[in-house]
Parts: sequence; C-alpha cells; structure tokens
Amino acid sequence: MIIDGKAIAEDIYSDLAPKFASLSKKPKLGIVVVGAHPVIESFVRIKTRSAERLGVEMVRINVSDKSDAGKIQQAVNRMVANTDAVIVQLPLPQGVDANEVLAAVPNEKDVDALNPRVAEEERLVHAPVALAVVEILKRAGIETAGARTVVVGAGRLVGKPSAWLLRSLGANVSVFSLEEGSIEDLKEADIIVSGAGNPGFIKPEHLKQGVALIDAGTSELNKKIIGDIDPACAAVASVFTPVPGGVGPVAVAMIFKNLLDLLSRK
Repeated sequence: MIIDGKAIAEDIYSDLAPKFASLSKKPKLGIVVVGAHPVIESFVRIKTRSAERLGVEMVRINVSDKSDAGKIQQAVNRMVANTDAVIVQLPLPQGVDANEVLAAVPNEKDVDALNPRVAEEERLVHAPVALAVVEILKRAGIETAGARTVVVGAGRLVGKPSAWLLRSLGANVSVFSLEEGSIEDLKEADIIVSGAGNPGFIKPEHLKQGVALIDAGTSELNKKIIGDIDPACAAVASVFTPVPGGVGPVAVAMIFKNLLDLLSRK
C-alpha cells in the first residue's frame, strides 16, 4: 500500500473546516522565520496555504539569520502576545540555541509541541509528525499495540515524539541512531518510522517482508527532497510512505488540528 498523504490531509481539512468556520473569531497563527532559504520558504508556503483555506490568519515575522537566540526569542515573545499559537520555523541558523528559542513558546500556544521544558506527558497536544505517523498507521489498518517498532533517529521533530507516542499506544519501541542500536534491528521490525535525514540508507535487504515503512526523513539531494528509505523498499513493505507526498502533508494538517485543540481549551 503506497500511502497518499495528500488525500489523507484533504480528509483532515474537510473535517477541520466546519469546526474552524464555527469559531466566533478568526484565529491567528504566528510563524517566526529566520533567514531566507528556498526549502524553508517552501514549507512556510504550504502552511500558509493551509491556513488560508481554513480561515486562519497567518501572522509572520522575519528575523535576520545574523540574529542571536535572544533577538529571535524577542520575536517569538511578540508572537506569543499577539497570536493564538506560534510556530518557530526550523531549522535555526548554526550557532543559535534552538532550545532557548523554543522554550519561549508556552505549552498552551505550542502547536508543534517543541518546548523542551515541557515533558511529553504534560503537553496539551502531540508533535504533528508523530500524530501523522499514528494517523497513517491507523488508516492503513496497522495495529500498533504490541508491534515491534523501530524508530530511526532521536531528533526533536520526528524520532523522540514518535517513539513516545507509539509507546503510549502500546508499541514495543526501540530507537536506532548513530549513538544507539544497530541497523540489524530493522530486520525484526513490524513497523519502522524513520526521521534520520540520511537519504536512502534503508535498503530492502535491511527489512523483513510485510513491514510497515513510515518515512518522515527529508533531505535535499541534487535539488530534490528525498527520504531515508530507498523507494525499492516498497516492494517488500505492506505500507510505504513516499517522500515527498507521504508523511509531510499529513503533518501539516495536524498542525491545524493542534491549533483547533488548543483553541478549544481557552
């Protein structure tokens, strides 16, 4: 089964649209963008288009990529004061302490669930990519409870939150990264979620027949966005998410699901 992330995202937007329309006032979603990079701009455009279709006002602040963490944090603080929720568009420039910046987004406005000072179990919403992973598995009919699951990578956007959420749903989760585990662990996995940002390094010979492959890793190679999992792996998988067009569109839709959930708590 090749997953059509755009179709799943459309279903989610169809469900969200009337709920946003019923709100008494137009929500404001702030986004802080540091520097100018074509890949970052493409991600921001996708989020902006999604906001427009749902009647959400996207408020943007641009910050120079020469700014230090303090200057970026000041921009985040302005957004927190003037919008319903805030996105800090990652990655931030080298040398900037992302944890310091992300900590400026309070839990009640953190649609990306990235504030490092909030424990996973205390978050009001879950990370959009982790929610997208679970949504795709559910729609594909993959049972997570008891499933031998390997999460590749332990980063803040994919690996860490996906591992936590899948464990909370009863999956038997191990983490494979450069510091932990072995690629041999993949051969016994029922589910693999990859977010390492290492283009095409997972090959068919690393897998067992029928594995569910969720590729949330994105890298730019020769001006193309590609995933961690070699497309040839689709031949041995029961579920396969292409890059682009798999997890990404669903994750963006989950940002707006999170926004609605946060608004409902006010």
